[in-house]
Amino acid sequence: MSSSQVLPVEQYVAGLNRKRMVAGVLFRDREGRVLLLEPSYKPNWEIPGGAVDADESPWAAAVREVGEELTLEWPLGRLLVVDYVRPQDSRPEGVVFVFDGGVLDQSDVDEFVFSDGEILSAGFYTMSEVRERVKPLLADRIEAAMAAAEQGVTALCEHGRRVA
Repeated sequence: MSSSQVLPVEQYVAGLNRKRMVAGVLFRDREGRVLLLEPSYKPNWEIPGGAVDADESPWAAAVREVGEELTLEWPLGRLLVVDYVRPQDSRPEGVVFVFDGGVLDQSDVDEFVFSDGEILSAGFYTMSEVRERVKPLLADRIEAAMAAAEQGVTALCEHGRRVA
């Protein structure tokens, strides 16, 4: 592009692609099972988390979502997964961050309060049980997050599958 074709900064920035961002938290129990939430508004279960709001960092969104969904104030651990997700199901492309929530006990889960009706239940599940409850994309991402937690690394994924 020649210097005569350079756009003003505001026009250039306005034309940049936008990606949705999602932040989730992987909690496990001492047996290595995964904490899943049963939402009231869709058939597939989820890990705690949700959309990153405007002017919010992914880590702040993860903390906020854990507080909203589980009424739990919990220190956020390290980043386990960065997953680029291609457009699908009328959703634009996005980037999903999964942070380590660490280990919880059943007594912690028993104290969760689901007051707004968004979450019906929470529990710990093996990976085969996880695959029965969540979408395949999330199951792949959870497996990558579990491996990253064990290996002490951050997994780079594309559509749930490790790329590096």
